Amino acid sequence: MTTNRRIVVLGGGESGAGAAVLAKVKGMDVWLSDMGTIAPKYKELLNKYEVAWEEGKHTEEKVLAADEIIKSPGIPETVPILKKAATKSIPVISEIEFAGRYTDAKMVCITGSNGKTTTTMLTYHILTKAGLNVGLAGNVGNSLALQVATEHHDVYVIELSSFQLDNMYQFKANVAVLLNITPDHLDRYDFKMENYAASKFRIMQNQDENDAFIYWQGDPIIDAQLKHVHTEAKLLPFDAINDATLAAHVDDSDLVTFNIDGHKWNIPRAELSIKGLHNVYNSMAAGLSASCLDIKDDVIRRALADFEAVEHRLEFVRTVGGVTYINDSKATNVNACYYALESMTTPVVLILGGKDKGNDYNELLEFVGTKVRAIVCLGADNTKLLNFFDGKVPVLTETHSMKECLAKCKELAQEGDTVLLSPCCASFDLFRNMEDRGEQFKDGVNAIEE
Repeated sequence: MTTNRRIVVLGGGESGAGAAVLAKVKGMDVWLSDMGTIAPKYKELLNKYEVAWEEGKHTEEKVLAADEIIKSPGIPETVPILKKAATKSIPVISEIEFAGRYTDAKMVCITGSNGKTTTTMLTYHILTKAGLNVGLAGNVGNSLALQVATEHHDVYVIELSSFQLDNMYQFKANVAVLLNITPDHLDRYDFKMENYAASKFRIMQNQDENDAFIYWQGDPIIDAQLKHVHTEAKLLPFDAINDATLAAHVDDSDLVTFNIDGHKWNIPRAELSIKGLHNVYNSMAAGLSASCLDIKDDVIRRALADFEAVEHRLEFVRTVGGVTYINDSKATNVNACYYALESMTTPVVLILGGKDKGNDYNELLEFVGTKVRAIVCLGADNTKLLNFFDGKVPVLTETHSMKECLAKCKELAQEGDTVLLSPCCASFDLFRNMEDRGEQFKDGVNAIEE
C-alpha cells in the first residue's frame, strides 16, 4: 500500500471516523464525506488528526477521484454516488477490511441475526478475565480502525453485521462464529433470504486449517448452506440437545458440555449468568471461541457464571405494582422477540412496533397464544401489526409515543405480569436508534409512581 493513495471515507460516524484516522496515520491522502451531520466528538477526532471532511453533501468530483472508498456499513450500495463509483471501477471496502491490513492480531469475529452483541460481550469478558490484551470492536466498542491506529491489542473480538461483511474481501477471521440466520434486513437484500444468508457466510471466507468455524447446528439455513461451502477450517458445531458428537451440547442432566479434540469440561446450565435458551447458545459459542484461544476451562467457567447481561437485551428495569418491566429494545427482528417470549415465565404485555423490515410474524404465534395477555403497538404506522394480530390476542391496541405506550401498559398489566419491550422492528420511525428507544422505555418505567 503506497502512501500517496487517495482514500475517500463515506460516513462520519464511529466506523468512518476511525477509518479516516487510520488512513491518515498511514500517510495517505484522506478525505471524509457525510450526507448528514457529523457528531461533534467525531469532528473533534478528525480535526485532531487533520483529516479534511465535509457534511451535508457528497462532493462528487472529490469522491470519484478516490483510489479506494471506505464505506460506512449503514450506507447501501444503491446510493447514487456509489453507483457512479462502480462505473469508474473504484474499489469500495468496509472499515473492518481496511483495518485488517494493518494488524496481525488474532481476530474473533461474531455474526448472526440474533445474539451477536451478547456473544461478543461475553467472549470479550472471558478473554479479559483470562488476562489477554484484547480489543472490542465492530458494532460494539470502538472502531477497529481507530484501535489499530492508536493502540495495540493481541486479540480483537468483533461483532459483524451483514452490512459490514458485504464489503470485506481479504480479511480473515481466526475464529468465526455464526449464531443463526433468520429473516432480517431483507430490504437490503432484494427481499431474498438466500442473498442475506450468503452475506452472513462471508464470515468464514479466507479461513484455513489453522482457523475455526463455530456455528449452531440446529439452524436449518446454516445447515443447508454448509452443504455448498468448502472450507479447511475446523468445524465446531453446537446445539442445546444431548448429542455428544457436538463441540458443545446440553446433556440430559442439564450440563452444558464442551468437547474439543477430545478435551471435555462442563458447567451446569443453572450456573450460567444469563438465562433463557438463546443465552445457552450464546454461552456455548463464547465458550468455544475462548477454547480456540487456549483459555483454561476454569477461567471460562467462572466468566460464564459472572457475566452481566447486555444493556437493552432482556434487561430488567424495575418491578412496580407487582409488574416487572423488561427492556429488550435490541430485539429488532422477529426471531429475537421469539427468544425473548420463550424465556418469559409470567403473562406478558408485549410492546411491538417500529419500522417493519419485511417481517413475518407467524413465528410468534406459538407464544402469543399461550403467554401474551395484550399487545401494545408502538409505532408511527401500526397497520401491519394490527391486521396480523387482530383476533389472535385478547387485547390489541396501538400507541404513537413511549409515554402513551407505558400508560396503556400500566392500565393493561396485572400483578404478576411482565411488560416486555421486544419490538421486532427497527426504531427509526419514532426514535433516533435502538438505544434511544430503550432509554426512553427505562426512563418512563422509572418514573412510574408506586
